[in-house]
Amino acid sequence: MRRRVSKVRWGMRGVVIFVFVFALAFFGVQFFTKTGIFYVPGVVYYDENLSSEELAKLEEIFTDEVELDKDVKISARYELELPSLANGEYLYQVMVPVTDFYNLDDNIDVSEPEFLFADAYVADVNYKMIDISELDFKQKLLSINNNYYLDNFDTGAVYRIVSFESEKFDEEIKPIVDSSFSRQYPSKDSVLTFAQTGVTALSRGMNKKLYQVGDANYFAEKIGGFLSSFDLTHTSNESSFSDFATGDNISSDKRFVATLTAIGLDIVELTGNHNQDCGDESALETIDTYIDNGIKIVGGGKTASEASTPLEINEKNTDITMLAFNQSTGGATLDNTPGANQYYEEVAEEQIKTAKARGDIVIVDIQYYECSAYVSEVEDNTCDYADSSAGDQVGFFRHLIDLGADVVVGTSAHQPQTFELYGDGVIYYGLGNLFFDQVWWPGTTRSLILAHYFYDGKLLQTKILPTVYDGNMQTELMDENNAKWFIERLASERP
Repeated sequence: MRRRVSKVRWGMRGVVIFVFVFALAFFGVQFFTKTGIFYVPGVVYYDENLSSEELAKLEEIFTDEVELDKDVKISARYELELPSLANGEYLYQVMVPVTDFYNLDDNIDVSEPEFLFADAYVADVNYKMIDISELDFKQKLLSINNNYYLDNFDTGAVYRIVSFESEKFDEEIKPIVDSSFSRQYPSKDSVLTFAQTGVTALSRGMNKKLYQVGDANYFAEKIGGFLSSFDLTHTSNESSFSDFATGDNISSDKRFVATLTAIGLDIVELTGNHNQDCGDESALETIDTYIDNGIKIVGGGKTASEASTPLEINEKNTDITMLAFNQSTGGATLDNTPGANQYYEEVAEEQIKTAKARGDIVIVDIQYYECSAYVSEVEDNTCDYADSSAGDQVGFFRHLIDLGADVVVGTSAHQPQTFELYGDGVIYYGLGNLFFDQVWWPGTTRSLILAHYFYDGKLLQTKILPTVYDGNMQTELMDENNAKWFIERLASERP
């Protein structure tokens, strides 16, 4: 006899099968997608190459309260060149090598970035690695493999890269690490470069040479491209343009304007004592020439009031007040005639105080008593040390630092002089001749270019770059060996 199955029982079986299949599918999806009861939160994996500082920072971010959907692997590495950062990579730190301010070394050669942190190597070369945020002018920044960071930015340092690997970096990781790992670093767009140079007197023998060569650009052929590469270029020009310029006076053929524009001149200092040698009319016309060429003026002017006006520089988030005075070399204006800015203690003190109250960096240039120990064709270091000139040059320049100046520069010396850190500032006692006809004495054929680097309202570095010219009167940078020898000589004579 056939047994008849109840429709009700078959219905119950169908429900059970459906529930079973549904549950299998439901939990199967959860199992394979790691959701629901099978959900496993993302895990943070820290690579062993992370430093203790980095690890501590990361652990402050990825606390137990932070739940991730996907795993994240965090690692770090050093590079000698700044790479193109992939998604999930951050430039976490820029480390640079520094040494003592007076150290003559200027470069470190390495093949691997880790070598720069090796204790034995550091001790042997005598430097230390610091974060770029700690760099200031009282230390000397070294190049790495002849790459100077403040000139290159993507080389000349050790770059620490932190990487976050996650399938959901943009959704999960980026929002919680971006603020901690995104930093602004110095760049060409944010670092203000400023070249300060010494005495320029496009006159006398240079007039004669111009008559021969016929082109004032000739004198800047070997130095113009370098100086014009700076954001700002300064010189102290002691010679006015005049129709009365000859091979025997301190006045410039009017064609010499081209020499100044060829070096990219932005700031002309008029503290010199020869700008009136061909009369007030030539001096006034010369000031107009500067203005017409977009060249700013400091330390001189058409009147005493104009001459005493500080030059305020506001570029790339850096504020600089530049003051320039004539101290006892003649040529100062005392009324409504053109001339140099005479030094008065109370004026200098008040102008420095006002600028510092604004938070400006203060540079003070001084046309001081001239050192005149010229010895024909013989090396002589008499002018190297600052007290070689009349008066207490060391005491006078240091006093300006005591008043609050950050940088004090002597712009009257026809031969370069020593330099020193003092108090909270730095002093360069004399820069020598950038352009002149004094080819008879070795000392007067040389000068120092001060290459300043400012960032975010701070003086990061000043590189000292010696120049030289010969009978051809074409100024050029000294070769590496002679430059090192000369800087060592000047540094050895510091007070």
